[in-house]
Amino acid sequence: MWTCELMMFFCVMWFEPSELILNADGSIFHLKLFPADIADTIVLVGDPNRVEMVSSFFDSVEVRKSNREFVTHTGIFQQTRITALSTGIGTDNVDIVLNELDALVNIDLTARRLKSTHRSLRLVRIGTTGGLQKDIPINSFILSRYAAGFDTVLNFYADRNKVADLAMERAFKKHTGWSTTLHDPCFVRSSDELFHLFSKETHSGITISAPGFYGPQGRKIRLQPLDPELNDKLESFRYRDLRITNYEMESSALFGLARLLGHKAVTVCAMIANRASLEFTEDYKGVVNKLIKFTLEHLCSTA
Repeated sequence: MWTCELMMFFCVMWFEPSELILNADGSIFHLKLFPADIADTIVLVGDPNRVEMVSSFFDSVEVRKSNREFVTHTGIFQQTRITALSTGIGTDNVDIVLNELDALVNIDLTARRLKSTHRSLRLVRIGTTGGLQKDIPINSFILSRYAAGFDTVLNFYADRNKVADLAMERAFKKHTGWSTTLHDPCFVRSSDELFHLFSKETHSGITISAPGFYGPQGRKIRLQPLDPELNDKLESFRYRDLRITNYEMESSALFGLARLLGHKAVTVCAMIANRASLEFTEDYKGVVNKLIKFTLEHLCSTA
C-alpha cells in the first residue's frame, strides 16, 4: 500500500494538459518537436533565417522543422550531432524555448511524468550585439560571463534568487541610481564549463539583456528614455574584475532558466555596433559567418 509521501510524489510528477501542452501528434506545443529531434548540444539564434546559416556548415542535416519563429535543424558537424534552433527576439521567447527543450529531454511526454534520470543540455546562443566599451573593436566576439536581465522573466520564478548574484545586483542599482519605476535587474552567471571553452579570442564581461531595442537600450528617435544617462552609467560600472560590455535581448532568461533546470548555457555575440564610439560594421554577414564557424569548431573540440 502506498504511503502518503509516495502518493504526493506521483501527484506532483503528473503534468496536467493545460500546463504541459502537446499537439495532436504528441509533439511539444510551440516548437513542434519530438525528443528524438534534438541533440544534447544546441546552438540558439534569434533570427529564424540564421538557422540555415548554421546548418550550412553541417556535414549532413537529418531534421528540418519549423513553427512560427521557431526553426529547428539537427545534423552532424565533425562527427558531433548538433541542433540549431531559433528563438526569435526577446527573453519571453526564450522562456518558451527553454521550458519546452527541457520537457523534451526530462519528461516522458506520453506518460506526462518526470523521467528518473536528468539529461543536461549544452546551450550556446550566438547572435549580434551592440558594444558599450570604446576599446573593444568593431566585429569582435563578446563572451558573456554574466547576463543582466532588464526584463521580468526570471522574476516570475520562485527560485530566482538562488541563481542570481544579489550582491552584484545591489552594487549595480546603487551605481546607476536605479529607478523605482523599474523592476529589479537580475544578474546570472553563465556556465563555467562553456565559458572557458570560448574564453580565448573573445572579450568577456557582463551582457545586458534588454526587453526592447529602442528605449530600453537608450536609443532616442521620437521618444525620450527614462534615464538619458543610463548608457554612460553602464559603461562606467565595475564589479570586481568585471565591466558591462554589451547589449542584447535574450541571455538573462537563457542563463537563469538553464541554471534552474540543470542545463549549461553561454552566449557569444558578434559586435556589429559600438554604442560608445557610434560605429557600425561594414561586413554584417561576414562577421556572423565567422562567429558561427568559430562556435561550432570550439563546441566540437570537446564534444
